[in-house]
Amino acid sequence: MKPEHKTRLAAIQLVSGPDVQSNLEQAGALIGAAAQQGAELVLLPEYFALISADEEEKVRRREPAGQGPIQAFLARTAREHSVWIIGGSIALEAGDAHRMRNSCLVFNPQGEQVARYDKIHLFNFQRGDETYDEARTIEPGADIVCFDASFGRVGLSICYDLRFPELYRRMGPVDLIVVPAAFTATTGRAHWEVLLRARAIENQCYVLACGQGGEHPSGRKTWGHSMLIDPWGEILSSLASGPGVVCGDFDPARIAAVRESLPALRHRLFT
Repeated sequence: MKPEHKTRLAAIQLVSGPDVQSNLEQAGALIGAAAQQGAELVLLPEYFALISADEEEKVRRREPAGQGPIQAFLARTAREHSVWIIGGSIALEAGDAHRMRNSCLVFNPQGEQVARYDKIHLFNFQRGDETYDEARTIEPGADIVCFDASFGRVGLSICYDLRFPELYRRMGPVDLIVVPAAFTATTGRAHWEVLLRARAIENQCYVLACGQGGEHPSGRKTWGHSMLIDPWGEILSSLASGPGVVCGDFDPARIAAVRESLPALRHRLFT
């Protein structure tokens, strides 16, 4: 049975660089700060442990599933602070020796991994000198993944997935959607907030979005604007740029009220 009380959620915004240990130390400090603010679930951004000018570096630093210093950090930190940690995304081994899986790992407050989602939709963008082709280094996942936390059902997604509403519909009823990301400044400025609010409104659930947010040592510019959005599409808390913590409350009564007053999920005709 789901609890009726509010649950504090947190997103950790970072501006990660090429030094894994430094990134983990900063993430660990901010997770500790979120726990001190009462957070029971903490979300990290996409590629929280490593952003480099050399995209092949992530492939070289990929970890086997269940092993490696980044996964050990997530397990240890969840256990240390007794919080759920959703590890944004890290590079895990793929079937293709020259690519990686961009994987979101979930650890419970006991430090046990309870879910893994591999990014399905791979970003491709070109405008002038700005170009991205994730399929070159990433092997896509195929499975939609949700898990049950102490406060409700959580749907997992990563960054570019945000543009594909059918992914979230196929999750079924969820109470919270998480979107760890490294949205570019170009696409984020145009689309980040409106897409996040749309996903919250159409699924009548909370959305916790966690971005990389600033100019990285590699020269890459990410949009940031990590935020918590309620089922009516209202932004409850946000952080524009730079490292920091976004905190806000998940309220099951708010979900119930929105779904009762506007029963759009029951009115769906197409699945």
